[in-house]
Amino acid sequence: MSVSSLLAILTPFEQEKFFPGELFDSVQALSPSFTLIDPTTLDVEALKDEITRRNPEVILACWQTAGLPDPLPERLRYVCYVTGSVRRLVTRQQIEAGLLVSNWANIISRTVAECALFHTLACLRRDRHWQLSIHHEQGWREGWENVGSLFERRVGVHGYGSVAREFLKLIVPFDCEVSVFAPDFDAAASAATGVKPAKSLESLFADNDVVVELAPLIEATRGTVDERILRLIRPGGVFVNVARAAITDEAALLRIAQEGNIQVGLDVFVQEPMPLDSGWRGLRNVSLTPHIAGPTLDRYVDAGRHALRNLRHYAAGEPLILPVTPAGYDAAT
Repeated sequence: MSVSSLLAILTPFEQEKFFPGELFDSVQALSPSFTLIDPTTLDVEALKDEITRRNPEVILACWQTAGLPDPLPERLRYVCYVTGSVRRLVTRQQIEAGLLVSNWANIISRTVAECALFHTLACLRRDRHWQLSIHHEQGWREGWENVGSLFERRVGVHGYGSVAREFLKLIVPFDCEVSVFAPDFDAAASAATGVKPAKSLESLFADNDVVVELAPLIEATRGTVDERILRLIRPGGVFVNVARAAITDEAALLRIAQEGNIQVGLDVFVQEPMPLDSGWRGLRNVSLTPHIAGPTLDRYVDAGRHALRNLRHYAAGEPLILPVTPAGYDAAT
């Protein structure tokens, strides 16, 4: 089966990195009426007019697609978004009314989990200290006795979404004692994973050597990891956040980090890009990455393959893989 008309709105970079080589040929082959538009060649309103004029059955879009026309084209049935949040493209009401929408869903979870593991190891091994000492201070092994290993550590995970599940897989070889605090981590999940549920958020932070923040940013979690919770981390402990900065009280976390008693690994910040005068810069007990926990450039193809699978499912009249639901739309950040 095929799609009557498919409009791909992709820059040359997006096409090359998400759909390299034969992958893009496979996308084109799905429709006898296939059109490719580079969104950077039109302003926002001109692009919307062009989408309305072409009136496609399916739209394939990516980061540089600033928005879809309102009202949507009459024949449009499916929006296949290659990357993350679809909030700027469609409304919740349109999904409720039957518009099919997909994005990269949990395809990127393993790379985010990989980044969480990277920060965990960097903190335990005091990587930031050595980078400063060896590169800038002509030092050598001063402070080596503070280096730690992940093997057989107590690890707490806040959240039990797809990233947390991938992270639990990654740390299996380290033989850690793991606990999870999340509303959806129940007895069945505990039995299936061999991971114990934490009694409370307080116990998660107080009872573990490493705490990894992987909860979603929703109203129920916003600001919940406050200074009282953060100060439960034991001296020498590690706190890693690759989820969303607003789950924590970032100012309190910075104050605690500046005291130097814990190690912190961060990929997310309240203000991005980080200001030049940010207090996070220069701390030797803090591992930083600039919000790059998602797919690395070499793994963009994972999202492209997922989009192609969903396009094929749609063309065959089969259910989409992990479509965006109204509840999923609400939870997106």
